[in-house]
Amino acid sequence: MNKRESREVLFSRRGDLGRIVLNRPQALNALTLEMCEALLPQLQAWRADPKVKAVVISGSGEKAFCAGGDIVQLYEDHKRGGSLAHRFWRTEYICNALIKHFGKPYIALMDGIVMGGGVGVSVHGSHRIVTERTTFAMPETGIGLFPDVGGSYFLPRLPGAMGMYLALTGRRLKAAECVALGIAAFVPHDSLPALEAALAEGAQDVTDVVNSFAMPAGDAAIVTQRAAIDRHFSHDSVEAILASLESEGDAWAVQQLSSLRKYSPLALKITFRQIRTGATLSFDDCMRMEWRLVSRVSDGHDFYEGVRALLVDKDNAPAWTPASLSAVSDAVVDAYFAALPSDELDLSAVTRNT
Repeated sequence: MNKRESREVLFSRRGDLGRIVLNRPQALNALTLEMCEALLPQLQAWRADPKVKAVVISGSGEKAFCAGGDIVQLYEDHKRGGSLAHRFWRTEYICNALIKHFGKPYIALMDGIVMGGGVGVSVHGSHRIVTERTTFAMPETGIGLFPDVGGSYFLPRLPGAMGMYLALTGRRLKAAECVALGIAAFVPHDSLPALEAALAEGAQDVTDVVNSFAMPAGDAAIVTQRAAIDRHFSHDSVEAILASLESEGDAWAVQQLSSLRKYSPLALKITFRQIRTGATLSFDDCMRMEWRLVSRVSDGHDFYEGVRALLVDKDNAPAWTPASLSAVSDAVVDAYFAALPSDELDLSAVTRNT
């Protein structure tokens, strides 16, 4: 492991427990290619090591577990004509698949901001913990992307039309909402050190340990909105969803419309197809589909324009191409989902049964 890797992601052992700390607090622990390249072999080694009974992952600092991939870095590399985006996403997706297939307890302490790539290194683990400091979201449509890192798999498996709603709008969830949707259990922030100590002892079943620390998270606002979410976001196209929201026109519907109209029309249509398709696919096939999508998105316009507008220049005025939903034909969307001629995602090294 080189010095950069050891600084940005930390590995250690505590009893039977392998410990991962994402260590870029100044960047909200955003993932880099180097971090993913360090995670992959360490997780493979721990999976093969009978002395490691479980793995726990957390983030350093006070604000974030992991706010996503370092997409500004991808933007800057793209401007220089580089290929970092392809290399980053390929390695990240293989890490996501390894976590899904890890075969041992993998406990994610999702304390603070958990977005995008942070979801990918947490939600596919066997045990997910949120705290009163958690903010959980997949806000990719706002930057011309789609909810990747396995979003195709876990979002459509949420109750009702909740996955479609979260995927299109990027709605931020707090701890109580994550618990209500079955995404995670709630443990207070101050109890995390004791939870980790109990996990390191290795004397009890991990689920029993987590359950012994889990507490009620309180009322979840999203539960009261479930009927409206199902009513509007179960329609068969993005246009039909917008029309449904327009027809009702209450304050909540207007808020959703305001958000959706700001987002990339292309990203919205890709995301809609992605969530509908992912509901019928295995996890591995979802990741292969996402690789096809991201390979083409990273060669396109809207992702980099979204990053520029929201995170680089911060003018909040992205010029999306195409600029309207009507200009995004089915044929355009079909092309993003088509098989890649010679560069499909190979997950064979990480998806073996354990």
